[in-house]
Amino acid sequence: MEENKEYRTAEEMEEIKERILTALESVIDPELGIDIVNLGLIYDVDFAQDGNTVIKMTLTTMGCPLADILTDSIQAALHEIPEVSNVEVKLVWYPAWTTDKMSRYARIALGIR
Repeated sequence: MEENKEYRTAEEMEEIKERILTALESVIDPELGIDIVNLGLIYDVDFAQDGNTVIKMTLTTMGCPLADILTDSIQAALHEIPEVSNVEVKLVWYPAWTTDKMSRYARIALGIR
């Protein structure tokens, strides 16, 4: 495990955030078969100096039954990043998710123009 640093440079913080986003690409929405990053469900990644990480995300619908599954998958994916000490997933509903938030890759994979 990495030695706990008191301070990380802006470049180090950005590199860790990129690794967090890459790890989140391994979390697949079971209904759509596309990862949550390309679906546009991740609204923000807040990584603090102490390793506390807050993921702000939404779901495709308010009543989505997959919230717990996705939260558990996010926890597991970020557990692999040594700098991340704690993960909190916050569900947000504004702005509302639309297919416009999807990446080009996700649109093509799902046949959406």
